[in-house]
Amino acid sequence: MRIITIYGISNCDTVKKTLDWFKQKNIPIIFYDYKKEGISKAKLTAWCKLTGWQILLNKKSTTWRGLSAEDQEKVTTQTDAIQLMMSNTSIIKRPVIEIGEEILVGFKEAEIAQAFLNK
Repeated sequence: MRIITIYGISNCDTVKKTLDWFKQKNIPIIFYDYKKEGISKAKLTAWCKLTGWQILLNKKSTTWRGLSAEDQEKVTTQTDAIQLMMSNTSIIKRPVIEIGEEILVGFKEAEIAQAFLNK
C-alpha cells in the first residue's frame, strides 16, 4: 500500500476538507502540519521538480498579499520562492498530497478521486 502524506496547516479550511475526504473514503493518511513542524529546503526542492515553484507558491494567499510589492517582485526564481516558503509556510499552496514520488497540489476532488479511487 502506498503511503499518503498530506502536508498543510491544521486550521486551513481546504486542508480540513481534504482530510475529511480521505477519512470518509477510509483511506489512511499521515498529516504533516508544516506550520508547526516547518518544511525543509530539500522537500520544497523535490516538490518544485515535480510541479514547479509557481504552482506551490500561493500568490492568492493573504500572506502573499501582505508582502510589500518590493518583496513580491524579488521572487523570480525557484531559489527565491523556496526561501520565501521556508520562512512563511502559510504561503505554500495547500494541501500538498504526497503519494510516493508523486504529488497533488490543492484540493481538486475529481483529481484526487481519480488518483485514489480508480487504482
